[in-house]
Amino acid sequence: MRCLVLLWLLGMGGARTARAIEVKVSAQAMERTLRAQLFNGPEGRYYMHGSATSPCSAYAEDPHVTFKDDRVVVHVRTHSKLGKSLHGTCIGVSLSTESEVSVVPEAEGESVGFRDAKIVKISESSELNFLLEPFLSRKLPSQMKLNAADLIRKLLAQSLPSTGYTLTLDSLKLHSMQVDHDSLIIDVDATMSID
Repeated sequence: MRCLVLLWLLGMGGARTARAIEVKVSAQAMERTLRAQLFNGPEGRYYMHGSATSPCSAYAEDPHVTFKDDRVVVHVRTHSKLGKSLHGTCIGVSLSTESEVSVVPEAEGESVGFRDAKIVKISESSELNFLLEPFLSRKLPSQMKLNAADLIRKLLAQSLPSTGYTLTLDSLKLHSMQVDHDSLIIDVDATMSID
């Protein structure tokens, strides 16, 4: 079978003209990306204020991604100790809450990006919201951004030992994205070479 595919591709000139394909991305894949790129601190936390060793701190953890209508929804748990640090203890208030932000996926060349962040659920504490709002509306969507071409190139770098052929991604352009039930559908033009 591999020989037939190789012969067909070679007969077409090795490198092909860009053709449209459809890529489906699951919510779980987006969660893994978010955990790797943002929630990679101690115990899978992202500190908005302070650190794991600070008496007073605020952090988000446990991101959960779902799809609703045409948007990607990210749910996080937040915990904070807000107040004044005194002799290694935080004198103030401890808060725990659930927060949500929704974003619209957007094609950005080779990358999956996000825009139009809308905070769906936030704390009732104005002190905590001072930290949460910029995190939810700017930091989180920017860290969800994913360069699809880089990921595919990393995967294809393993092609020689597993297939006997060197597969190379020459170009990739994302055209459009839309949420469809339980997947993010991405329309892509790509050019590949086999050696």
